[in-house]
Amino acid sequence: MNLERYQRITSVLKSRQTDLTLCLEEVHKPNNVSAIIRTADATGVHKVHAVWPTEQMKTLAHTSAGARNWVDVETHKNIDDAFAVLKGQGMQILATNLSDTAVDFREIDYTKPTAIILGSEKTGISKKALAMADHDIIIPMVGMVQSLNVSVASALILYEAQRQRDLAGMYDREESALPAEYINNVLFERGHPVLARVAKRKKLPYPQLDGTGQIVADEAWWAAMQAK
Repeated sequence: MNLERYQRITSVLKSRQTDLTLCLEEVHKPNNVSAIIRTADATGVHKVHAVWPTEQMKTLAHTSAGARNWVDVETHKNIDDAFAVLKGQGMQILATNLSDTAVDFREIDYTKPTAIILGSEKTGISKKALAMADHDIIIPMVGMVQSLNVSVASALILYEAQRQRDLAGMYDREESALPAEYINNVLFERGHPVLARVAKRKKLPYPQLDGTGQIVADEAWWAAMQAK
């Protein structure tokens, strides 16, 4: 791995927001899932949650291959399981919903740990998810159309969150919020993909990398890698 790529990946991981996320509630169109994951990557989101109850829907996690390499997708069988995880992480949960208590999405404080629920293209956010959400938000519209494509709505909200967090200095960290082992694994897999595939196939632990992205491993590890 050359130094420029190592520094680029390190910089991206350092700015990752572990307490800003999306929850896709049965969003099922591959082009929408792909666009949402790409926007999540672009705005520094580390992980996206998805309620995909069927095995067929879980294959959507592999869409948008480029961005998917950088954004983790955690799947849940139902919305209750998803909320349990998000609430356990202290997230405020937002749902786009036109209600008496709904506020303009730009009035929310996104510097707080935040999860944004995105509903199915056909039926929207479920009644159960709406009832469990902490806040209803709306995206103001003055035209004839009453709703936006789910990927467009997610982009608007995430970029407002990014704007607020950027002003608060939340992307300019000295250290990443991600675990050191996770960072090392990502750097190895992205910087040394061929060796990573061999190590994974042989069930060998990933070696440590030095400050320039080069492998630090003993002779036993190299011997195991080379053995037929």
